[in-house]
Amino acid sequence: MTKKEYTLQQMAELLGVERQGPANLVIRGVGPLQAAGPDQLSFLANPKYKSQLESSRAGAVIVHPSVPGVDRPRLLSLNPYWTMAKAAQLFHEPPDLPVGVHPTAVVAPDARIAPDAALGPLVHVGPGASIGSGTRIYGHVHIAGNVTVGDQCLIHPNVTILDGCRIGDRVIIHSGTVIGSDGFGFAQDDQGRSTKIPQTGIVVIEDDVEIGANCAVDRATFGVTRIGRGTKIDNLVQIAHNVEIGEHSIIVAQVGISGSVTLGKHVILGGQVGIAGHLTVGDGVRIGAKSAIAHSVPPGQDLMGIPAIPHKEWFRNYANWKRLPRMRDELARLRKRVDALEKELGRHGKDD
Repeated sequence: MTKKEYTLQQMAELLGVERQGPANLVIRGVGPLQAAGPDQLSFLANPKYKSQLESSRAGAVIVHPSVPGVDRPRLLSLNPYWTMAKAAQLFHEPPDLPVGVHPTAVVAPDARIAPDAALGPLVHVGPGASIGSGTRIYGHVHIAGNVTVGDQCLIHPNVTILDGCRIGDRVIIHSGTVIGSDGFGFAQDDQGRSTKIPQTGIVVIEDDVEIGANCAVDRATFGVTRIGRGTKIDNLVQIAHNVEIGEHSIIVAQVGISGSVTLGKHVILGGQVGIAGHLTVGDGVRIGAKSAIAHSVPPGQDLMGIPAIPHKEWFRNYANWKRLPRMRDELARLRKRVDALEKELGRHGKDD
């Protein structure tokens, strides 16, 4: 694999930022301030680390235009961390996988595989499935019948995508994840016996979604479970049947979302958040780690706790919780004083 390199001018053009410094400076990678070398680009996202910049060997740096006294080649960005991420993408290549179908792969005769797609060892592609241009499907992936996988996707080893599910373009799915498993749908009779409700819907994952390792996204009972464009999902997340997740949301590890929940756009769920079924969480809501959501949430709220409450209220309560030992001791002292006063008053009453 050819090692990539760009001039500083090329990087400025590709990243859409202003360059200050020699246009022909060659950049061969991105690294942190402490470790970057003379042919690497680094970044200063927080001005309090400017002292590290002064001692860094980095050939160039991404900085905010307001940072003073930077005496080396630089790219000026209003969001250095974002620009660093985009710069790192220029040098990153996913694990190598030759274009074409590996001899051990099993592909249904009517499956449609783009000429420049890559299918690794022991991949299974079912009847009626479609694999888009530039998509890489690594070893031991199971793609069932009538599944659609778009262009430029990365499907890592041991992923399972079950019947009829639709995957958009530039989607990344990490190892061990199952897309389209049955939702947890059962009906009970008056004796408490459960009978299965057939799960006949599908999962739709829109463009530019990334799903971490060992996640489960259940197919809808009827209709669609949908993951909106640009959403990023961490490892070990459970998304139940008929959930709708809006665009550009962030779902952190070990979140559990119950059936028929609707999340708006730009929602952030911290680790281990649980959401009860049939609720709506509005656009821009942020929920702190380990919180339990038992009611619908209007847009723009910040919540945390069990049950979840507005985060400012939670912090006030937390401050009071920390005071409880001192308040208990103070209450005990007051009780002693009251007891003493009552005894004193009792003696005076007898004397009278």
